[in-house]
Amino acid sequence: MLLAILCAGTFAGAASAHTPHVNYMLECQGCHLADGAGAAGKVPALSGFVGRFLRVPGGREYLIRVPGSAQSPLSNRELAGVLNWIIRRFGPADIASDFIAFTAEEVARYRERPLVHVERVRRELIQHMLPAQP
Repeated sequence: MLLAILCAGTFAGAASAHTPHVNYMLECQGCHLADGAGAAGKVPALSGFVGRFLRVPGGREYLIRVPGSAQSPLSNRELAGVLNWIIRRFGPADIASDFIAFTAEEVARYRERPLVHVERVRRELIQHMLPAQP
């Protein structure tokens, strides 16, 4: 009986150690969809867009602080892994040669303060992404 309990604990621990892709499927895909398309007017698309946040001041912080990230049950290390996976999967054209991967420490620093005004912050960041008007 003791052996069965010990084995069950070992398998349970192994089952919770997911890859970033699996964590995306479990924690993000329900809203952002498998292909990162989101839902027009409801859930922002990741595919072909999410990497642009890396180009503007505050963009990295935004990706960590949005409620879906900051309030997810993922550990800081797991969330950093998911964010890196998302950027590489859905925003490869926007990754600069000097891209620095998200770290557990960076995630811990920003996720303590989830965004309250998500839409407003997103709009402001997107304005910074747009080319200057003459």
